[in-house]
Amino acid sequence: MNVSDFDYHLPPGSIAQRPAPRGTSRLLVLDRHSGDRSHRSIQDLPSLLDPGDLLVLNDTRVIPARLFGTDDGERRTEFLLVCRVATLSSQETEVWDCLAKPGRRVKPGRVFDMGHGVSAEVLSKVHESQYRVRFRGDLISTRLLDLGTPPLPPYIHRPGGMADEKDRVDYQTVFAREPGAIAAPTAGLHLTAELLETIREKGIQIAPVTLHVGIGTFRPVKADRVEDHRMDVEMGEIPEATASALSQAKRDGRRVVAVGTTTVRTLEGVALANAGSVVPGPFETNVFITPGFSFAVVDALLTNFHLPRSTLLMLVSAFAGREKVLTAYQEAVGLGYRFFSYGDAMFLQ
Repeated sequence: MNVSDFDYHLPPGSIAQRPAPRGTSRLLVLDRHSGDRSHRSIQDLPSLLDPGDLLVLNDTRVIPARLFGTDDGERRTEFLLVCRVATLSSQETEVWDCLAKPGRRVKPGRVFDMGHGVSAEVLSKVHESQYRVRFRGDLISTRLLDLGTPPLPPYIHRPGGMADEKDRVDYQTVFAREPGAIAAPTAGLHLTAELLETIREKGIQIAPVTLHVGIGTFRPVKADRVEDHRMDVEMGEIPEATASALSQAKRDGRRVVAVGTTTVRTLEGVALANAGSVVPGPFETNVFITPGFSFAVVDALLTNFHLPRSTLLMLVSAFAGREKVLTAYQEAVGLGYRFFSYGDAMFLQ
């Protein structure tokens, strides 16, 4: 398949720069079998779910992973935490793999002052613009609120390029629990505590999984052929209770409804590695879901509108059919839907 097969025209004005008030987004409903479409509100989600459905959420929490430090020449360098490699609490030391720019300043042995008594020493270059960095001082994971800001996607523009205080709230789901993501599972941003309670009252079970959204969210597909792209590894965990609930739902023939593509990658990636079963415990996955993929777990999906030529659009196309999805996207553009992380939602069933 060609990556260009997943392209579409999107006017810049369709890219949401701020979210609608939580719980008020528009919702395009797509029947993935017939291609029929309807236009609703996220408040209608409970009516689209059936008693007995199992709604699965990604409870990862976005960390303020975008940091800035100065070297001995007082030059400012940006670091984006990707994943923690090691923690040495006795020495108040943590080692992280980071993206850094401008990369020409980031050389092994160079030390940066991050502020608040924390320093960062570059240990090695991992690949491309990714580096292994040792942070010293107060444990960085306990000082991130002081040191960092949320790393917003590049299509969301802020003065000075920095997330603001409103983003610290808006770019976090109401059910976020487990710190570790560098991007939000954005389909979950639409849900409020009240909406989730309405869903529970209807007899719909809600279960969490954790997938710490990683750098692959920011990495564009540069290959011409879909098959030549490689996904980055992401880490997470399946709780025992969630694995049991999933097994029971599949045995009973009840629907599993995923909130977001990150939940889909979690469930299908773990099932793919375990002969079709979602087993509990920590996991790593770099599953790349493209048209032709055989879904073993997920029956319906709440998601956002995704970037052209992106791995997320390919996943949604695998689930509902490329032509049906791109036709729905074209209609959504014409009707003024808001796109990407802070935009409106789709429900595919």
